Amino acid sequence: MEFEVVIGLEVHVQLNTKTKMFCACATSFADEQNKNTCPTCLALPGALPVINEEAVKKAMMFGWAINATINKKSIFNRKNYFYPDLPKGYQISQFEIPIVENGYLFVDKEDGTKRKIGITRAHLEEDAGKNIHEGDHSKVDLNRAGTPLLEIVSEPDIRSSEEAVQYLKKLHAIVRYLDISDANMQEGSFRCDANVSIRPKGDEKLYTRVEIKNLNSFRFIQRAIEYEVERHIEAWEDGVYDQEVVQETRLFDSQKGVTRSMRGKEESADYRYFPDPDLLPLVIPESFYEETKNIPELPDEKEERFVQEYGIKPYDAALIASSLETAQYFESMMEEGIDAKNAVTWLTVELAARLNKAGLDITTSPVDAKKLAKLVQRIEDKTISGKAAKDVLDFLMENSIDVDEAIDKLGLKQISDTGAIEAMIDEILANNEDKVAEYKAGKEKLFGFFVGQVMKASKGKADPKLVNELLRKKLS
Repeated sequence: MEFEVVIGLEVHVQLNTKTKMFCACATSFADEQNKNTCPTCLALPGALPVINEEAVKKAMMFGWAINATINKKSIFNRKNYFYPDLPKGYQISQFEIPIVENGYLFVDKEDGTKRKIGITRAHLEEDAGKNIHEGDHSKVDLNRAGTPLLEIVSEPDIRSSEEAVQYLKKLHAIVRYLDISDANMQEGSFRCDANVSIRPKGDEKLYTRVEIKNLNSFRFIQRAIEYEVERHIEAWEDGVYDQEVVQETRLFDSQKGVTRSMRGKEESADYRYFPDPDLLPLVIPESFYEETKNIPELPDEKEERFVQEYGIKPYDAALIASSLETAQYFESMMEEGIDAKNAVTWLTVELAARLNKAGLDITTSPVDAKKLAKLVQRIEDKTISGKAAKDVLDFLMENSIDVDEAIDKLGLKQISDTGAIEAMIDEILANNEDKVAEYKAGKEKLFGFFVGQVMKASKGKADPKLVNELLRKKLS
């Protein structure tokens, strides 16, 4: 039997406001434990919440970016559950009427087409604190309690673990382009819960879904989904699906590559949602509504512009535009007036390979955009060959030095002097008269031999294009 995978994702994005969602405490990461707290986020009697205007603005900007409906009136609710890092005994969230709903984005398919993924809603809420387990006791740090979160809930439109990662990467890029979050997965600013189920191909029914909680890397998300799908299929084929697959919350063990049961999955009724009596409905003024429409160029728009403006391939444009920092790096290179195709190659192939090997990324690259562009310029103006440029780039990765200085230091300046190259060619042809005769008799493969000899004589510094031109002229 063939199965179809059904995946829906819930993503929590920590908004980069200076203060918390309902009080004036700072949201700075890694401060001394419980330093950033006040009567409101400690839930002391009589303390009242006040909505953070900046968090509302950032949520609305996200709504415009995903082509969603922005509700001019939304409601904050109390979501009741008890946990040590939740001092109030409830979380302030949005339930019936979220600020953003009915949006979508597109992910790229392998055949070059795009697939639409629906986004049910994006609502504002506050984060909980953090439990710290040490030996046989636990501590609670409430610095994070009350930090503004945007929870983004997709439709169950995702059909594979690869597509889930594509969707998340697009979401991550949008959030970074809008500058509403640093989306740092290691610090928990962008974390994901995956709802996974299967069904026989052609069946429209939704079967039992399992939630995998708090996944914080694209690789772990893919592995967790793949393990869970395999577990569901095996249970179905063994005739134990109803016993083995129950609605529950599971955790992913990244060491063993397996998921394990954490607790039974709650339904919305279990949280006893009701409108928060301390907060009036959130009503958006018309001027504020219009102001938030002013959002920056997004990944899809940038990708399209790169294709039209620079004439690069759609695949390359999508790769560069998928990261805000890479897109900015590329545009800085292009400001230096170099060929776009050369810029793409040296950014996405040569530099990317070296950064990957060194465990770095574009933000920590020792070679900045202007320097890489200058290296490309030196290939284009024939100061160095493409092969020599790779050696120069290796040197620049290890040394803080100007491109021209590096070329001189390594002695890689290309010989473009016609007279000097002609003298080398004349000497090589004179020393290989037998091979010249063979070539003229029809053994054209020997042309490569002559090119190789000239490059060897010039220690690789001769301009290959000029060598080819002059050799053909001499041999004809």
